[in-house]
Amino acid sequence: MATAPQTSRQHLISQVLLKQFTMPGPKGSGWQLLPFDLRYPGRLHKLKSTRACGWAENFVAFDSTSAEALWCDVERRVPAAFSAVHAGTPFTDSLHVAALRDLVVLHYVRSLHYRDVHSDALERARTRLVAKVISQYPEQLRREALRETGLHLSGPASLGAFAERLIERSSVMRDHESGKLFRTSIEDTFRKMRDLASTRRLEVITPETGQFLIGDNPALTLTLDGSRTTYGMAFGDAQTLVLPIGPRHMLSLGPENVMLTVPRSFVDRLNAVQVHAADRYVYMHPKSGLEPFVERAAQRRPAEKRTT
Repeated sequence: MATAPQTSRQHLISQVLLKQFTMPGPKGSGWQLLPFDLRYPGRLHKLKSTRACGWAENFVAFDSTSAEALWCDVERRVPAAFSAVHAGTPFTDSLHVAALRDLVVLHYVRSLHYRDVHSDALERARTRLVAKVISQYPEQLRREALRETGLHLSGPASLGAFAERLIERSSVMRDHESGKLFRTSIEDTFRKMRDLASTRRLEVITPETGQFLIGDNPALTLTLDGSRTTYGMAFGDAQTLVLPIGPRHMLSLGPENVMLTVPRSFVDRLNAVQVHAADRYVYMHPKSGLEPFVERAAQRRPAEKRTT
């Protein structure tokens, strides 16, 4: 049986979501939005199509069709749910609520942030395993090294190097190198997160004035404490998980289904978090007028994110 080809250009932000930030471009150029490159805030930013935005090369490098099928199952239900949000009736159909909640989880898991978390966790596990092997099985390591290389290893540095060599040959590390481990991890995490999120209700947030923008790590865990806003903690430690779904709407997982209207100061607060958490880009409606705000917020990003 023939298999579907690997998709190299993979959208991390669904095009159906990015389209909510678009308007018809000039001279019949189609629907376009404004991408803002946070590494070069002073440059002229040009309008682009949704196809050209919010993607990564080979994000899922192994059998991406499996993951794409999972994402499509969510995304095909979104247009009707968006229509209900725009009509002010997102809660009249439980299927719409479920689709929107799944969309939030999808963008939390299918993200550059999650890929970094996955890689960091794997590296920490590998480091712990090397230390454990050295401390608990030094004699076995020495014998195996002598058998394979003819060398008599003694100190912890040489034992550690040989232990790392053995671990690199393991099936887990081979699956990591091929991308299979990440694909299965991201799919399993999505399903687990979807189950956890199903116990939450949905808040639909609308600005009194102003507009929302969306970053390239758009679904963010948040905790709000007075004027202090923190983000990026584990889902279980956060007050909420948010996702902008257009200039006039943001989703938040909360204790009840409710539509909320928030002042401009709160919109700015949420937009600033999108800028600070972004890997490189934020996207906005071409007539939002948010460029000066983003340029100021970009200067307050963590130093490591402001490097070129």
